Amino acid sequence: MELFFDVVFVFAFTRFSERLVENFTLLNSWTTLVLMLAMWWLWYRTVWTTNRYDPDRPAIQLMVIVTMLGSLLMSVAVPAAALTERGAVFAWVFVTVQVLRQLWLVRLDGKDGYPRLVNIRILFWTAMSAVPWIAGTFARDGTRLAVWTVAVLIDYGGGILDFPTPRLGRAGLRVQPIAEEHLTERCRQLLIIALGEAVLASGIQFSPYGFQRDRTVALLVAFLITVLLWQLYHYRAGALLRAAIASASAPARIGELAAYAHLVMVIGVSLSAVGDTLIITHPSGHTEWTAVAVIFGGPALFLVGRSMLDHAVFSHVSWSRPIGVLLLAALAPAALRLPPVVVAMVAAAVLAAIALSNVVAWRLVPRALAPPHPRAR
Repeated sequence: MELFFDVVFVFAFTRFSERLVENFTLLNSWTTLVLMLAMWWLWYRTVWTTNRYDPDRPAIQLMVIVTMLGSLLMSVAVPAAALTERGAVFAWVFVTVQVLRQLWLVRLDGKDGYPRLVNIRILFWTAMSAVPWIAGTFARDGTRLAVWTVAVLIDYGGGILDFPTPRLGRAGLRVQPIAEEHLTERCRQLLIIALGEAVLASGIQFSPYGFQRDRTVALLVAFLITVLLWQLYHYRAGALLRAAIASASAPARIGELAAYAHLVMVIGVSLSAVGDTLIITHPSGHTEWTAVAVIFGGPALFLVGRSMLDHAVFSHVSWSRPIGVLLLAALAPAALRLPPVVVAMVAAAVLAAIALSNVVAWRLVPRALAPPHPRAR
C-alpha cells in the first residue's frame, strides 16, 4: 500500500520539474519550494504514522488511500498553484487531508502503547497551520506566497519542536520506539523515486530530438549525474542507515534527522532533473546564470543533504561533501563562459571525484581502525 502511495510522487516530482523549467525565476522557485515542502510534509507524516501503527490495519490503509488521493489532487494543481485560483485547490486539499488524518488517528489505538494524546498535540499544530493555509486562498500574488510560507514554517516548526501544546507539553516522539527498517525503506524509496523521475524527465525531453549528437551527449551526461548521485547516497551511509538507527540511544531522533536529510537530497535531485532538461534542450550556446544555478545547485544541495545523512549515521561528516559544495560554488562564475553541456560535465566530474575519493579513503582505512558499527565515536 505504501509503495502504491509513493507512485503518486513520481507524478508530483514531474509537475514540480515542469513548473521550474517553464519559468525559472526567484519568485517561481520560492513558490515551487513551498509547494514541494507541503507535499513532502504530507508524505512525512504518513510515513511516521504507518511506522507507529500496523500498516496492514484496514483503518490505516484507508487513511493512506485518502492521503494518496489528496496528494494526486495537489499534484494536478501544482503547475498553476499558489498564485492562481487553482492554488485554492492545493491548499484546501492539503488542510483537509492533514486534519482528517489526525482526527481519524485520535480515535484509533496505536501499537506499543502509542498515546492518543500525541495525535491531539499534532492535531493542535495542524489546526494552527490550517489558518494561514486557508487565509492564503483569499489573498493574491506575493501576499499569498508570504502567508503560505508562514503556514509551512508552522508545520515544520511543530515537528522540530516536538509539537509542544498548552497543558499537554511536548509529544515525546523522539523517545518513542520506531521500526527502523520500515523508516529506512520508506526514505530510500522516495529518493529512488526522485532519481527515477530525473531519468524519466531526461528521456521524455530527449525523445522528440532523436539521436542528435550534442543532445545525445547531454543525455549521457545527465544519466551519469543521476547515477553518481545514487552512488554517493548508497555507498556506506545509505546502506548502513538502518543499523545506525537501531544502534542509537535515541532511534527516533536519528530517524528524524535522516528523514530531513532525505528531504534535502530529494530537493537536490529534483533541481538536478531541471538541469538535465535544460542541457538536453539547449546543449550548446550561451549559458545563463539560471542554468548554472540548477546544474550546479542540484548536486550541491544533494551534497548538503548527504552531509546531514553522514552526521546521522556516523556522527561526523566526510570532508569531501563540503569541499564539493565549495568547489561547485567557486566554479560557478567560470561556468558562465561554457556551453550548458560542458557545465554539466564539470558537475559530473566533481561528483565523480567525490565518489572516487570516498571509495579509496574507505579501502585505505586499516580494518583495526575502521569503525566497527555505524555511529561509532
